[in-house]
Amino acid sequence: MSYASPNSLFGMGNPLLDISAVVDKDFLDKYSLKPDDQILAEDKHKALFEEIVKKFKVEYHAGGATQNSIKIAQWMIQKPHNVGTFFGCIGKDKFGGILKKKAEEAHVDAHYYEQDEEPTGTCAACITGDNRSLVANLAAANCYKKEEHLDLKENWKLVEKAKVYYIAGFFLTVSVESIMEVAKHASKKNKLFCLNLSAPFICQFFKDNLMQVMPYVDVLFGNETEAAAFAEEQNFETKDMKEIAKKAQALPKDNKKKERIVVFTQGKEETVIGLSDKVETFSVLTIDPKEIVDTNGAGDAFVGGFLSGLVQDKPLDQCVKAAHYAANVIIKQAGCTFPEKPDFN
Repeated sequence: MSYASPNSLFGMGNPLLDISAVVDKDFLDKYSLKPDDQILAEDKHKALFEEIVKKFKVEYHAGGATQNSIKIAQWMIQKPHNVGTFFGCIGKDKFGGILKKKAEEAHVDAHYYEQDEEPTGTCAACITGDNRSLVANLAAANCYKKEEHLDLKENWKLVEKAKVYYIAGFFLTVSVESIMEVAKHASKKNKLFCLNLSAPFICQFFKDNLMQVMPYVDVLFGNETEAAAFAEEQNFETKDMKEIAKKAQALPKDNKKKERIVVFTQGKEETVIGLSDKVETFSVLTIDPKEIVDTNGAGDAFVGGFLSGLVQDKPLDQCVKAAHYAANVIIKQAGCTFPEKPDFN
């Protein structure tokens, strides 16, 4: 029986407080939101976050892509608590306080860099019927500073304690120097560094940052649209998922002791995994479409399940199985939430 120890999984990213509420059409119209969409907040959305709290019954959850995945990995592992460490930047405000409390409830060992120039990042999930309109205001999440947080002795000790590292591509827009520091440490110590492509715009507009980190990536995650954008930007000249996985796998790598693993999800289609000279596919769990409540957290949950296997030294097929299970559970729930215990062994 492999065993995960506290702080053996390390994540760094954009912490957001998820605020979800069932709203009405007037509310969507007031802020010109589409019923099913994901956008970054503009000036006209600034008042939305206060208003949704005043007007509707809201639920709060610790969110943001990386934090979600760390949370899911902890849920899959159950005991001990605090297997996952999480670094990110928040504000010294009410929402920051709620976020700390929510991370603690999820048994994630969150060490936030707290500053008072920007408020805590939030993501409002405005629910109407089966649709969710997501409005993210990164705010403080954009203010992470390596020298103010990562470089502190007590924080770096937590980095050194970990054996598996995971960072979503979104953080490439915030602090590439922090990512590089962690990635180089993992490579030097022969530990596992995992990165997610996260969104097509990361592959397109933050290509230089992405490719700076790529030689240190041991496990690369992405979905089919991100993989396609990545292939186009890298001039792979193919749209075939298996070929893209093979070419991404073969990109230059710093630590020659570990072969890169490339993991591409395709919604309800099979998951593609590129490893050394072969590409394997794994079928996802079947689900009745009527049971699907919200597919938003599926990618984060998939990664969380996968990480729960990696940090317990499980074989690759077991990691994929855990990933598929976690994603299957999450899409039956609203937001990135889950029942008390997993039914997985």
